Amino acid sequence: MAYENILLEKKNSIAYVTINRPTKLNALNMATMEELRTAFTDIKDDASIRVAIITGSGEKAFIAGADIGELAKHNAVSAKEYTHRGQSVLDLIENLGKPVIACINGYAFGGGCELAMACTMRLASDNAKLGQPEVKLGIMPGYGGTQRLPRLVGKGIAMQMNLAGEPITAQEAHRIGLVNEVTAQADLIPRAEAIAAKIVANAPLAVQYAMEAVNKGMEMTLAEGLYLEAVLFGVCCATEDKTEGTTAFLEKRPAQFKGK
Repeated sequence: MAYENILLEKKNSIAYVTINRPTKLNALNMATMEELRTAFTDIKDDASIRVAIITGSGEKAFIAGADIGELAKHNAVSAKEYTHRGQSVLDLIENLGKPVIACINGYAFGGGCELAMACTMRLASDNAKLGQPEVKLGIMPGYGGTQRLPRLVGKGIAMQMNLAGEPITAQEAHRIGLVNEVTAQADLIPRAEAIAAKIVANAPLAVQYAMEAVNKGMEMTLAEGLYLEAVLFGVCCATEDKTEGTTAFLEKRPAQFKGK
């Protein structure tokens, strides 16, 4: 389909999604969120795609936050529906079954920080800034900032970011575990592609089940998480890829995985 607010490109088993509203610093309105829903559903259903990379157009912003003009029009009822719709898009990204790498190429505030947190991993350019400034507008995070952030960085730091509303640098985000790596802006996509290439070389179902074990296990007790891990390990052992992977290792040759 033709997108108005995003770009979607596919090559070498990687899907590239770019938020393309540079005059709005790539702010998220609901039209953009629905286009992201369509794009990531396409990526999920496309067997040729193994990894997705998401970034923002231009050099200033990944996603500068929500579209405040749109947000200002909501009342209690419409805002609740608005938030649920946005959360469902981020849930799709988080549980895609394929890794999604966020390339944070500038400001990632509010919904932008929240979208990045829904991704499998986050890389940031050295000029990036991240934050949850919603309290400065008389609201609170609504796309997971109060839930995913403490799971990533701990309760105390999450409280500080959510309550003070002050941005942090890419370097500080790396120190607290909010981003995986910091690179020069020019190296951001190439670094993501290098990580993606390593993932693409691995067994697709094993990657999918490992992601599922981590995502679901984070919501469980340790005993429940270990049980889930054992079940998914058993499922992996029933796949053709497990036979191919172990055989290739013993025969000292590269494995040829088929995702079966």
